[in-house]
Amino acid sequence: MGRRMWMAVVILAAGGAMGADRYQIDPFHTTVGFSIRRLVINNVKGVFKDFSGTVEYDGQDPATLRVDGSIRAASVDTGIADRDQHLRNADFLDVEQHPEITFSTKRVEVRDGKAFLVGPFTMHGVTREIELPVAISGPITDPMGKVRIGLEAGLALNRQDYGIRWSKVLDNGGLAVGDEVKVEINAEAVRQAAD
Repeated sequence: MGRRMWMAVVILAAGGAMGADRYQIDPFHTTVGFSIRRLVINNVKGVFKDFSGTVEYDGQDPATLRVDGSIRAASVDTGIADRDQHLRNADFLDVEQHPEITFSTKRVEVRDGKAFLVGPFTMHGVTREIELPVAISGPITDPMGKVRIGLEAGLALNRQDYGIRWSKVLDNGGLAVGDEVKVEINAEAVRQAAD
């Protein structure tokens, strides 16, 4: 590739990145939820209440989407204090040793008009690359004049892949706590003023 062509590619790439707006996740209108099978007969649902994140998006092209987020593991809430405390201890999330759960976008793949964010996901001190499908809504302007976008994402993770191994085998051979954790994120993000 000639020097001029290479410079053109660099300028176009920079222009695309600079064209993206920066958004902040709105914690008051965002839910980070999960569910996991219990005793083979029920799905226990919960949320994380303390999280933050940023989004970059040009408002049109899903390929410009970038999401970086962090969850405070100790904020897990299933509505039962004793169970939540167990989830925080070394049997599960071990929040003293691993206080954050994080994701960072490394690249975006767009297939059939859908965006898949690919990047490192870290939980319980283990980092693995995941593919997070995301549906984008907006941007829209809310009644207060703020520009917002909506993000919906969901995937299934195997907790064993992240070293979270505690469980008990039931009489029927099933597990007291399932391995598959279904994650569901419904988020709003507010566009930030340009620097």
